[in-house]
Amino acid sequence: MPIATASVSSRFAGRARVVSRALVSRALGGARRSRPVDPQRILIAHHLLLGDTLMLTALVAKLRARHPAADIVMALPEAYAPLYGGAPYGVRALGWNPLDPAAAPLWREEGFDLALVPGDNRFGWLALALGARWIVAFDGDTPATKNWPIDELWRYSEQPAAWTDMAAGLIEGPPPAPYRPEHWPAPMRDATTMPRAPYAVLHIGASTPLKRWSPGRWSALAARFASCGIEPVWSAGPNEKPLVRASDPDARHRSFAGTLSLTQLWHLIAGASVLIAPDTGVAHLGRVVGTPTVALFGPGSATISGAGAFWREMPYRAVTIDPFPCRDQRVLFRREIAWVRRCGRTLAECPHPRCMDGVELDAVVSAVRSLGVAID
Repeated sequence: MPIATASVSSRFAGRARVVSRALVSRALGGARRSRPVDPQRILIAHHLLLGDTLMLTALVAKLRARHPAADIVMALPEAYAPLYGGAPYGVRALGWNPLDPAAAPLWREEGFDLALVPGDNRFGWLALALGARWIVAFDGDTPATKNWPIDELWRYSEQPAAWTDMAAGLIEGPPPAPYRPEHWPAPMRDATTMPRAPYAVLHIGASTPLKRWSPGRWSALAARFASCGIEPVWSAGPNEKPLVRASDPDARHRSFAGTLSLTQLWHLIAGASVLIAPDTGVAHLGRVVGTPTVALFGPGSATISGAGAFWREMPYRAVTIDPFPCRDQRVLFRREIAWVRRCGRTLAECPHPRCMDGVELDAVVSAVRSLGVAID
């Protein structure tokens, strides 16, 4: 069987298993459903990317403030679960794979009073399969079959806002207190050798080439750090080592590209004087850890993925050009929102990231300095 066909078949099998269990749950649960007054078991159901997952922390914090004794469970991609080993805000993070949902411990959880679906509404079916008695999600997702299990639909903010704050708006009540690093215990640390301070983490990888900064500018930034006694160290994903070679062809600086787990990356960032990264999950991880972080925005929105109210006390700077002419798409999680300005184009539609070219080295250096890090 061709690989693509096998993948489609696996996705269908996984979804079919979720939907069949959800239908049985709905049939056994009866027709009448009502919003819980004091939920004791709460599910956050999703399978988002790393950055979007970390931005849900505001929602978790708000749930914990409103329901201090509740068992809060987050369903999330398996790779991210170790980051939650310290149970931030008392959440239990359970990794799962949509291709084989029954293989995960999550499948053995059931009987939730309340479920929140912050991204793709198809995960409302997962919530129903796990026996959720009341399911809340954002309005506007398509097709309509995704919304069938949902009991309560909320609209996205009508004013520009960070998605982390919008996600917290899935439940009523005042916003959560601003994030502090002590709210998230560090995951277990292994014996991996880390650099000796002071050092700067330059994470050059991104989910798409359209979010990548040019190798020449990364090279120049590394030289600026090295000249003032701060060791630049490279970070990137397993398949992004060529990006490091392009930025540092003579291998002058240490590279951790493709060698660290997410928990190891946490500790690398935690010991750094500063983290510089494109608009990726790693930039959000820097905010969680509490390390001074500079995020470079090209196609993404510095408003939607920015600090917002929840992360406002974290040492963070966004470097972007706003407005940028072709950052003009208004879709967020398949919903069209009037104030959104972002770009989700592919390489076929946009062969070169002019928006990232517009992020100048001097602007990044200025942002680093504004965080109290001395760089020439």
